[in-house]
Amino acid sequence: MKNYFFFRSVFGVALFLFFFSILSANAAETIKIGVPGAHTGDLASYGLPTVKAAQLVVKDVNAKGGILGRKVELIIEDEACKPELASNAATKLVSGKVDAVIGHICSGATKAALRTYKDAKIIVISPSATSPELTLSGQYPNFFRTIGSDAVQAKLVSDFAVKTLKFTKFAVIHDKGDYGKGFAEYAKKYIEECKNTHVALFEGITAGAVDYSAIVQKIKHSGAEAVIYGGYHPEAASVVQQMRKKGMKTLFISDDGVKDNTFIKVAGQYAEGVYASGPRDTTNNPLAIAAIDAHRKAYGTEPGAFYLNAYSATIAILNAISKAKSTQYEAVAKALRGNKVDTPLGKISFDKKGDALGVGFSMYLVKNGAYVELK
Repeated sequence: MKNYFFFRSVFGVALFLFFFSILSANAAETIKIGVPGAHTGDLASYGLPTVKAAQLVVKDVNAKGGILGRKVELIIEDEACKPELASNAATKLVSGKVDAVIGHICSGATKAALRTYKDAKIIVISPSATSPELTLSGQYPNFFRTIGSDAVQAKLVSDFAVKTLKFTKFAVIHDKGDYGKGFAEYAKKYIEECKNTHVALFEGITAGAVDYSAIVQKIKHSGAEAVIYGGYHPEAASVVQQMRKKGMKTLFISDDGVKDNTFIKVAGQYAEGVYASGPRDTTNNPLAIAAIDAHRKAYGTEPGAFYLNAYSATIAILNAISKAKSTQYEAVAKALRGNKVDTPLGKISFDKKGDALGVGFSMYLVKNGAYVELK
């Protein structure tokens, strides 16, 4: 009998320790957020600000106790804005059991990765992927973004070029990528819908090429009054430089892929007078002021492109997890769509397609070596 009670006692203690270890493990489990993007290469100026934004938000959240009693952990993956690397990064993040993703940065990379996240039922919020296809197609109910689409952006650029600048003849060029070509196709469509306007040249260029003299010559011979370019800053800087060195004064207008200080640094004096669209300036928003100040204190520099969009995306996903009281996919998606949240971009929520409500674009002009928002 003594052995029986001794056995029961030992068994009870062991059982208690077993369940206590499970509870302790669950309590210690982190909420994992993946941050994939271009962290190296020519487009790192787009991706690194997102990493820094996520780090600052998470640091603040963890200092206050985390979310649902759990600390938040970031899992960072570099994919250089290349679709093939983005797909690999997505596989790694899914294998790492992330609960949500802030990224990807470029539309082509985002598209390449989304199927993997969709199959794994993981929410993705991009601060910068603007391709309309990502939400219009309805293929990716797990995708959200804190920036407008290229359909909206291209309409703004086209209206500005035709109605404000009063141009009628255009060369529309692009880098053949999902983002650049998509933007250019929408711009061409909107221009051709206007009366007495004409697209004299519509053509793609090869991203990463050294010499763009051939397209520059085509622009010159087209007689276009303005170039509308869809793509990123490295190619834009090269085309603008070569145009100006040939004495061409044809106006250059582009998208948020060019509205980046790196474009100004690379293009130098030739950047003056270039127009580009970009996220609406919300730097007077108190939360934006605090976010920018936090970046300055932490890194000693000014934030880069899409920093506030990424900061807002991180706030939005963590708020949704908190509201849902869960990291479960359907609950978090419902919370994202059903709740407004205060961010550096203003008070935002998401429609049924995943597009952010409460965000917008503005036109900017490079003046005295800096982008200035046009009111």
